[in-house]
Amino acid sequence: MQNTKPSSKMFLDIVDELRLMIKAEGIKAGDKIPSERVLAERLQVGRSTVREALRSLELLGLIETRRGEGTYLADFKKHQLVEVLSTFDMQQPKSALDVTDTRIIHEKAAIQTICGDELKRNLPVWEGLLMKLDEDGEVLREDIMREMIVATDNRLSLKIWFILKQYSKVPYELMTEGIENDIVRSLLKHLIEGNVIEAINAYDQWIEHIEGEDKE
Repeated sequence: MQNTKPSSKMFLDIVDELRLMIKAEGIKAGDKIPSERVLAERLQVGRSTVREALRSLELLGLIETRRGEGTYLADFKKHQLVEVLSTFDMQQPKSALDVTDTRIIHEKAAIQTICGDELKRNLPVWEGLLMKLDEDGEVLREDIMREMIVATDNRLSLKIWFILKQYSKVPYELMTEGIENDIVRSLLKHLIEGNVIEAINAYDQWIEHIEGEDKE
């Protein structure tokens, strides 16, 4: 049985290995890259991990999938946003902090936008998330934050946020639990009521809680 490690390598690790492989094999814009199955075998990771990395690279404009043909290396230089991000040196310690700070700016801007718009505050999704918390005792972290970004109706912000989420490695893929549920419940209630200061304070507590997990 193949020894894959779906949880041992993060997004950036996979992207870096893909970059090295593309360079070593001389793959150029317009050339086909190995299939998801082949990449999983060569990189010794689960296919779901490769799939997530490829999806992110496609959002960045670095690759393109052609139905029935496969995945090809794109000419990323024609994408201005991608050009900026692709030259961002993630090896520098401050770079990771910059990415996290930028992600937080987008998330707080989403909260402020929703609080200031009655229609967005009254979207049924917020009550739905509160109901899920009450009934299931948990909710996926990413569902909460993604719905807030989506509610702004800013597709560019959503794409940028998705990329920043991957780069900053924030554990949004986990479910809420314990005292975190109370924080999230407070955030959602203040969001519905349009209390922007209280909502931002609850968000700050939530992020502090999430970041504190890495220090335990």
